[in-house]
This record gives sequence, C-alpha cells and structure tokens, in this order.
Amino acid sequence: MTSEDAVAFDRTLDAGAPVVADAARALRLVVLEAFPDAVETFDRADGLLAIGTGRSMRDFSFAIIPHKAHVNLQLADGATLPNPDGHIEGTGKRVRHIKVRSVEDARSPCVRAAIAAQLTVRTRRADRRGEADH
Repeated sequence: MTSEDAVAFDRTLDAGAPVVADAARALRLVVLEAFPDAVETFDRADGLLAIGTGRSMRDFSFAIIPHKAHVNLQLADGATLPNPDGHIEGTGKRVRHIKVRSVEDARSPCVRAAIAAQLTVRTRRADRRGEADH
C-alpha cells in the first residue's frame, strides 16, 4: 500500500529532472523491497522522504533526498556501516549518504548491501532495547 506521504513525495518529484525523479522512485522501491513494513514520512519543507519504523526522528533508518542532478540515500547509521567500495560518503558523526544518479545506481548491489547493513544495525539496536526492557 502506498502512503499519502509517498504520494505527496512522488508528486514533488515531477517538478524536477526526469532522471532524478526516476532514480528516486526506483530507490524508494528498492528500500521498501528490503523493508516492506516501513513507515514513510514526507518532509515537505526539506523535500525528503524519511523511511523507518515510525514517524519520529529516532525511528528513521533512511531518507531519500532529491537534488538537481542526483538523489541521496541517507543512511542513519552510515558512519558505522561497511563501506568496501567507498560509495558511502559524508563526514557526519553518524549519518552518511550514497549518491544515486540513475535507476541502475538505485538497483546496484552496493546500494542493496548498504540498505541491508543499515537494517541489520537497526534490528540489532531494537533487539538490545527489547532485552533491556525485560
């Protein structure tokens, strides 16, 4: 099922470059393929689609952020993720990103691996929180 937030995000993509819109749409589908129960939240002010387990900032694992010539896939724990090919960029203490320039980039093995790694980090964190609650 497509959320209202995802529909609003999709509409804003139409205002940008078609290659960026196509890459963002493909990226969203790749993330949701790995994370089918995700909650999507569209931030109109920043033009990004946040994806996570809920609507609060601490629940976000990913954000899809369109720019003029590319899309950033933001990884909430990117600084700690494996990065053998150097595709994860940025200098943030925790959050990093991958630049996606095409549908092919969005579907690439390195993007899928980063998504899987991000989900593993969040699952382990949730498991630790659950153990602490018992």
